[in-house]
Amino acid sequence: MDSPYWTAYNAAQTEEKARLVTLLADLCKTVPQPPQTGRGRPRLPLSDMLFASVYKVYVGFSSRRFTSDLHEAYADGLIDSKPHFNSVSNYLSDPKLTDTLKGLVATSSLPLKAVETDFAVDSSGFSTSRFVRWYSKKHGRVTDNREWVKVHLMCGNSTKVVTGVEVSGWTAHDTNYFVPLVERTAAHFDLERVSGDKAYLSKKNVQAVADAGAVPYVPFKSNSLPPAEDSAWARMYHLFMFNREEFLRHYHGRSSAESVFSMVKAKFGDSIRSKSDTGQINEALCKILCHNICVLIHATHALGVEASFAPSNVAYLPTR
Repeated sequence: MDSPYWTAYNAAQTEEKARLVTLLADLCKTVPQPPQTGRGRPRLPLSDMLFASVYKVYVGFSSRRFTSDLHEAYADGLIDSKPHFNSVSNYLSDPKLTDTLKGLVATSSLPLKAVETDFAVDSSGFSTSRFVRWYSKKHGRVTDNREWVKVHLMCGNSTKVVTGVEVSGWTAHDTNYFVPLVERTAAHFDLERVSGDKAYLSKKNVQAVADAGAVPYVPFKSNSLPPAEDSAWARMYHLFMFNREEFLRHYHGRSSAESVFSMVKAKFGDSIRSKSDTGQINEALCKILCHNICVLIHATHALGVEASFAPSNVAYLPTR
């Protein structure tokens, strides 16, 4: 006899694609259409192009082979136009789509705001088709390696839904993205605990979590000095030093973020196909948005949470 977990998993997987396109279409329609400026051909509906960009990443086909899926979506009334495959590629590389996709990720997490109180932050890379070359002094030779884009995200530990996301180049430092992710999540969720690895250890980051009304679980380094002041940093330092078991019990919640990246890469691939910088960023954001919608579909069966993005039920949340 199947366990309740596998019963919910099987039910979600068997209907995932059919439900995803419906939820995605409703979600994209919450984004307002920008006004037409100047003369020229009328713009394609932004909601249609968002749908097409995200759905293409979900399907995993090239632009040309994805055309039949787009025509089926049009026939089913999910979109109001049938854009050319070149238009889909052009929109996916449009810088104006980046903040919109971040807003859609935030909006897609809202149906689970009553479930999530513990969160984790982490980053991971997605490889690209471009290479970088440098001279390795250690090995005494020129080294080639693939460039990658780095995805920084905050997720709920229970459902693995992503509540905030940023994408950077491969040389960016993780700690610079911690505070924006915390603040973006705190704007819509009640935070109780936030965990992250040592890369995020700083007084600024610890205080940001405390200011959001949550407890930060970021482990201290061997060279961290005992604090003299009374602060969130000091309280967490003493908990880490004198009650390590209690600290680590909550800290290990950060493995949820690793699970999210494993889920995204297993289902939607660990590489980016786009060639342009903006296209790579937007494609990575589309992967995260696809993941969130899949999480919602599973939550319907596992938790009884019925997600709906009809324009009358939810408003689009911009990132700024």
